[in-house]
Amino acid sequence: MSPSDERHCWDDLIGPDERLIAGRYQAERRPGRRPALLLIDCYRKVFGDRPRPLAEAIDEFPATCGLAAWEALEPLQGLLGTARESGVPVLFTTGQRRAEARFGATTRRTRVAGEDEAAGYEIVEQLAPRPGELVLDKSRASAFFGTPLSTWLRQLDVDTLVVGGETTSGCVRASVVDAYSHGFEVMVVEEATFDRSQLSHKVNLFDMHLKYASVVHLDAALGFLRRPSDT
Repeated sequence: MSPSDERHCWDDLIGPDERLIAGRYQAERRPGRRPALLLIDCYRKVFGDRPRPLAEAIDEFPATCGLAAWEALEPLQGLLGTARESGVPVLFTTGQRRAEARFGATTRRTRVAGEDEAAGYEIVEQLAPRPGELVLDKSRASAFFGTPLSTWLRQLDVDTLVVGGETTSGCVRASVVDAYSHGFEVMVVEEATFDRSQLSHKVNLFDMHLKYASVVHLDAALGFLRRPSDT
């Protein structure tokens, strides 16, 4: 099966030239047998306090992803629960909260007057890390930049990352490209990633699927986490 054959959320955006290009990419990427689950930036800043459309939440929560975050929550919980049941290592990222270590923003979003940039980086309760699960504070988009993530993954003997979280076009993409560059196989879960822009979400999933990762649906990712040796 080529990267363009399976149905995905980007299908309504992709034209003949993109489909032609997609057909020239590698037909299939095979994951390894030693996965880890990486949940990127699932913190309060992007969820807010309750499900609300982005336009209603953005004044109170300037970094909100609106309803897209809440729609991804159940798939994220499914990945997390399955990884834990299967004994698959789980790692989380969040933003750098220490004021003395914050040398500029992770992205160049315009800051709102009075915004507390160090607040809201706690991972939402529904996905809260358990004791012993690794949490990375990062200062830039990639989970690998300036962090011990690659070392931790090698110590855990991981060869494949299953990725969910936000934003698809920002921290997810940067982390996926770096994971690929570090030699890991990467599986991005379509229903468990989200962005504040649906256009950016779809285009970046399509592009990652061609070049750096396998973008898969939730059922496939859950099956892999349960039985990675079947691949």
